[in-house]
Amino acid sequence: MSGPSEVENQDIFSEIAAAAESLDHIRDTYFPANPDDKTSRLQKEADLALKLLDSIPLEQRRSSSRRATFEFLRGKMLNVFSDYRKEAEDHLSKAVKLNPSLADAWLSLGDCLWKKGDLTAAKNVLCLALEKCPNKKIYCQLSMLERKMAQDSYDQVQLVDESVEHAKEAVSCDVKDGYSWYNLGNAWLTRYFVTGAWDQKILLEVLKAYVHAEKDESMKSNPDLYYNCATVNKFLQNYERALSGFEAATLKDPGLNASEQVQHIVNLLDRIESSMNSHTNTKRLAAAGSSLVEFKLNTLQRATVSCLHEGSNRAGVVVGKVLLFIQHDDAPPLCYLVCDADQICFILSVYGLKSDAIKVGDQVTLVGPHYQSVDFSWKAKRYSFKSVRVDLMEQILVNGKALPPHLSVQPYFLSQHRP
Repeated sequence: MSGPSEVENQDIFSEIAAAAESLDHIRDTYFPANPDDKTSRLQKEADLALKLLDSIPLEQRRSSSRRATFEFLRGKMLNVFSDYRKEAEDHLSKAVKLNPSLADAWLSLGDCLWKKGDLTAAKNVLCLALEKCPNKKIYCQLSMLERKMAQDSYDQVQLVDESVEHAKEAVSCDVKDGYSWYNLGNAWLTRYFVTGAWDQKILLEVLKAYVHAEKDESMKSNPDLYYNCATVNKFLQNYERALSGFEAATLKDPGLNASEQVQHIVNLLDRIESSMNSHTNTKRLAAAGSSLVEFKLNTLQRATVSCLHEGSNRAGVVVGKVLLFIQHDDAPPLCYLVCDADQICFILSVYGLKSDAIKVGDQVTLVGPHYQSVDFSWKAKRYSFKSVRVDLMEQILVNGKALPPHLSVQPYFLSQHRP
């Protein structure tokens, strides 16, 4: 049976652990317009929590387990700030030596070493932690770290594949945990780009993971979930969902550039609308349509844009004349106004090409294009147009010829605001 003093010690540590968790909550959910306000609040709350920790009498923390808890809580509180602090590393290192089964201490130490810039040491710590006390938080942290390491590595694909697997392990530990699903979505998203940005099935996995994450009430205060989900929808040209997502992210964290993303999308849509309206001359469209040259397409079926169905048209080929290059704030994609043989104008979005690969007046042959009918209203303004997207240079012939390799661009990392 526990004595009065032991129960009192447990109560003290419980109260201090709650204070440490409160610090993490502020760090993860408080996003004032001025970032300095967040730092000031964290410093104030950390000072109070550290004072409470130091109030525990020395004789009540002599055992190795209590000393480990004491060192862990001090290191955790000092590690709540965005910058690296050696004092935090020292206390967390002591904690894991005193109690190697203290999972949260390993987690905080890995995070601290990450801030220090020693990514290899951080990974070693987290891998060691998994051997001693595996849990969803450690799997998530390791998955995020591997994505960070992949950015400057020759083994990008291998590291990102490891990130995906560790993210899956986190989900398997608790299928209802929104943060684990959010992390899995981020891992899939990174994998999409490092493997060539062509497999649309991976993007569907990303959105699936984010949908699961949104079911967790605790994730509704996470602006990065909304930001990242909006970014995927923007790439897929789900413009209405993208705008709603970026707007939600802005409301939750004004420090994000989500409001700029909203403006970029609106600017693009306005330019598309203006381009469509300025190319209604029937004679010019008739000339463009009649100038299209026939090319052998093997077994593929030539079609006009009106014959395409929503989504991927793997067996279809659309031929059109480029009327205009639409300049906009973001790249990729490259956007063009194109006219087909039926004199129907549509917007062509192209990924993976340099800006000089396609020119006004060129004839483009689009193999297996993705078609989407865009029709929605935003802020009382309606946008309606036909959209065709190709993701690989192998899907495009320009004036009947395949494009040379030097006109391709490497897929880029889609930057999430936070790992």
